[in-house]
Amino acid sequence: MRIDYEFKDKVDLYVLIPTIILVLIGLISIYSSTFNNSTAENNFQRQFLFVLAAFMISMIIYFLPTNSFKFSSIPLYFLGIILLIAVLVVGKTVSGSKSWLAFGPIGFQPSEFMKIATILMLSYYLSRNNADIDSIKDIFVALLIGFIPVFLILLEPDMGTSIIFFFMILTILFYKGLSLLWIVVVISPACVALSAIFGTLPFIVSLVLCLTIIFLLSKDLFFTGSVIGINIAAGFLADFVFNILSPHQQDRIRSFIDPTSDPLKTGYNSIQAMVAVGSGGLFGKGFMKGNQTQLQYIPEQWTDFIFCTIGEEFGFVGSMFVIILFLILMHRILSNASSTKDEFLRLVQIGIFSVIFIHFFINVGMVIGLVPVIGVPLPFVSYGGSSLIANVIMISIVLNIYRSRKNFA
Repeated sequence: MRIDYEFKDKVDLYVLIPTIILVLIGLISIYSSTFNNSTAENNFQRQFLFVLAAFMISMIIYFLPTNSFKFSSIPLYFLGIILLIAVLVVGKTVSGSKSWLAFGPIGFQPSEFMKIATILMLSYYLSRNNADIDSIKDIFVALLIGFIPVFLILLEPDMGTSIIFFFMILTILFYKGLSLLWIVVVISPACVALSAIFGTLPFIVSLVLCLTIIFLLSKDLFFTGSVIGINIAAGFLADFVFNILSPHQQDRIRSFIDPTSDPLKTGYNSIQAMVAVGSGGLFGKGFMKGNQTQLQYIPEQWTDFIFCTIGEEFGFVGSMFVIILFLILMHRILSNASSTKDEFLRLVQIGIFSVIFIHFFINVGMVIGLVPVIGVPLPFVSYGGSSLIANVIMISIVLNIYRSRKNFA
């Protein structure tokens, strides 16, 4: 009985169990989606090895002194920046993005591990004794810490990962206490520019909406006028930004606006994904019995569209089970963060929560047609060693903080 109590006191089962189940569901789904694909027949074995590697790394991370995360934040951040620069110079191009570093047969994506380094560095800077979130200097430095890797990742180009970083940074800053006004100031140019791609009317509506919010939050006319100028410039520059995107990214945006405009090319994945999920019904067609999955209607379904396999073969019930697991996991991380006294550790957990939430929201949204297809994997489930190991490391950090929580009370 005492051993059982000590185990529960040291290990957060509400984090550990959902993670393990999601990893197992990922293995099952990858096996099914690659079974009839000769080019991906070894992916299940590779993912299994990635799971073993992630488990061994997680054990090391779990037993590290919790203070080591703070001490290692600066060197890890600058190491990550060096690796992102190296990717641009000697990286390997995969699916239109130069985002991989290869060492013989082993390849990895530095951007996946840079998420962890950026969370640690940003949390370290914002948790300093003299940090002032209302100070323009501290806001600028915090944004600089976050947007340097975003800029380098955009050069690869990897729009999906850049979006993850963008919302991760804003979530940490907002939780730290950054005012709603500054959040709107940072977000509004991107929203106005994006809406301009959809047409003149959406551009005007979003511009008026953003500027109305800013005017209500700030009575400083000079400040409001400056933000208005930035937003208008962002809108008019939207076409320029759209034109410098790679062709496949432009096609993805067009297919999101109207997937049926090119159903055999740019809109193909989105349409087939919705067909697969919809055809699963309540209980699904059964393991390895999904037509869309087994007949390979969706290219590389085992990566960003792995949720299609779950929806088709295990139906609404299976899909909701996966969603509930994510909700339990994210709620627990957020709850642990709220009860953590140490500000650095609290912000680290908020950053980890934001990464998992944004991945989950965008990936499921892609599959059911709510967001553009931007190449974001489903954490713990999608095929990919870098993504899996990086996500397991983040969970291990959460478990480490839980294990030592009484030391920081």
